[in-house]
Amino acid sequence: MSVNFIGMITSHKNSEIHPSTGPAIDTDYLLRFARAHEEAGFDRVLVPYHSTGPDAILTIAQAAAATSRIKLMLAHRPGFVSPTLAARQLATLDHFSGGRLGVHIISGGSDAEQRRDGDYLDHDQRYARTDEYLQVLRRVWTEERPFDHEGAHYRVEQAFSEVKPVQKPHIPIFFGGASEAAIPVAGRHADIYALWGESLDQVRDLTGRVRAEAARHGREINFSVSFRPILADTEEKAWARADSILQETRRLRAGNAKLHPAYTGPQQSEGARRLLAAAEQGARVDKRLWTAIAKETGARYNSTALVGTPEQVADALLDYYDLGVTTFLIRGFDPLEDAIDYGRELIPRTRELVAQRLASKKAA
Repeated sequence: MSVNFIGMITSHKNSEIHPSTGPAIDTDYLLRFARAHEEAGFDRVLVPYHSTGPDAILTIAQAAAATSRIKLMLAHRPGFVSPTLAARQLATLDHFSGGRLGVHIISGGSDAEQRRDGDYLDHDQRYARTDEYLQVLRRVWTEERPFDHEGAHYRVEQAFSEVKPVQKPHIPIFFGGASEAAIPVAGRHADIYALWGESLDQVRDLTGRVRAEAARHGREINFSVSFRPILADTEEKAWARADSILQETRRLRAGNAKLHPAYTGPQQSEGARRLLAAAEQGARVDKRLWTAIAKETGARYNSTALVGTPEQVADALLDYYDLGVTTFLIRGFDPLEDAIDYGRELIPRTRELVAQRLASKKAA
């Protein structure tokens, strides 16, 4: 199977080494960011969700209008709108974007983050709600007649939508969540299961568990892993850049821990716990997985990196591909500049290695 690359865009410049300044929405930056990913050869771009940030649906609509080829991925939290309304909104957006939409379902790994929007369900209850939410969502997308539903979290009568997604059978569902409550939901509903950048052993274990759960429902599932590649023209320079990123992250955190949402993120999440477990193995794991930022920030958000030359990082990505990972979400600490840089060598080189691997298997 071929390899796909997802980037991430935000409405203004920010990262662990670039504290947020100015207004929350910089329209020119957002549009340049989206177009840069399209020009760099990314397959898809993610618009994230934060309880204090700009509305993700409206943001992704702007990105869709500014681009023509790149696919889109909307981070979406169940529980704040009815699944029947969400189904119509997403199907409408799929039409207006020319069938380019994907939705990334995030049930929520932080009580504090959820409560800002008035959600007081506990962790496991949120995943139970997501399960039911996705049942209704998919029925609205696919059923040709009105239906009734009565469950623990939702009750609807004669639910129906005149607008169906362009993509069939429905909009691709990406899914995040590594807890025991999350994995059964992923097995029932996810088209692509998304992990943060864990070690090879961790990824092998977790994808195996999700595959087994999906198989119980007669389903197959694809996998995505997220990294923050740090590139340079020599390995020595790449590690020096990694160290400078760590030092700047520490300096900013020491000055003001509220400079960036990543410093107040979901410490409770199982994904964060797993990244910290990888960090316990050392700052450098496997070939070139770098865990120092994850350890420094408490593993809030995807914060592990692959460090090296484009050829070395592409080779490291191939190790994950060999485990069945066919999608990589990559974003940099210098967000716009790194996205452009990834398109120069890392993305083409990785695609080349995958093509060689597929050709070798076919010949064998």
